[in-house]
Amino acid sequence: MVNDQEVENSMYKLLGFENSKSLAVIMVISTGKVLKLKLSDLLKSEIIDNLNKKEIKDVYRKFYSGGAALTAYEIADRHERSWMTYVVLNLILFALYIFTNVAATKLIYLERFDVVVTPGVFLYPLTFLIVDILNESYGLRLARKALLFAFASNAFIIILLSATSYLPGLPGWKLDMPYTEVISHVSSVLVASSVSFLFSEYVNSYLLCKIKELTSSRFLFLRVFFSTFFAVIIDSFIFCFIAFYGTMQNSDILKIVCIQIAIKMCFAVFNILPAYGARSLFKRYVVGTQTA
Repeated sequence: MVNDQEVENSMYKLLGFENSKSLAVIMVISTGKVLKLKLSDLLKSEIIDNLNKKEIKDVYRKFYSGGAALTAYEIADRHERSWMTYVVLNLILFALYIFTNVAATKLIYLERFDVVVTPGVFLYPLTFLIVDILNESYGLRLARKALLFAFASNAFIIILLSATSYLPGLPGWKLDMPYTEVISHVSSVLVASSVSFLFSEYVNSYLLCKIKELTSSRFLFLRVFFSTFFAVIIDSFIFCFIAFYGTMQNSDILKIVCIQIAIKMCFAVFNILPAYGARSLFKRYVVGTQTA
């Protein structure tokens, strides 16, 4: 039997209190928008009915104590940890994204299975997990900001790498031509990955939030799996055809697409357990909403 205090909020989440102004900080789960309401106004609004029992209990404790009662939602204690976690997740997303893009210049032939893949195909699905965690913990708005940050950083890297290929090289330097060739290919891969990344991750984050809304924040495994499923298909098709069109036969590109989808879907299933673990850790060490 599920403890009522542990049932997830479907519309609003209590983020904390600002004691100096007697304010409650509330997040709209579907959009990530943050509201600051006076405790007296919050108790009169419909928002209080959409908080879980532990949050409601702490709101009443804070209100009737005149702000003196300490709770697990003190902004002063949680704010830095929350944003540091957000920054770390952004950095992990960026690192995975750049690695998979650069590694895409290396094609691996798996003789046993007679398939060709890139090294990044084994790690790229982790970007969907990071975006899922961002959606679950910070809402759609901040998850999209993370996507735009990664996209803008990637575009900046494309410009810098492309510019270096036009700089005069050292005469007789044996790595000059290989470098130019690699950078040319990396740039095309980065363009392909930027387009596929933006479309697929937006679909992933949108579906995750919609499924969460439709299921009243239950069945995390369903929204993680299905949002990743559609995002993987979109990402693989867009990336492979932009990156390899004209350099490989269409039949070979389709074969790579199918292999990538199969491998990434295995990771989509694997991502479910880390998603549950990450949500539990976030609640315990960042939000502090675990029940005794």
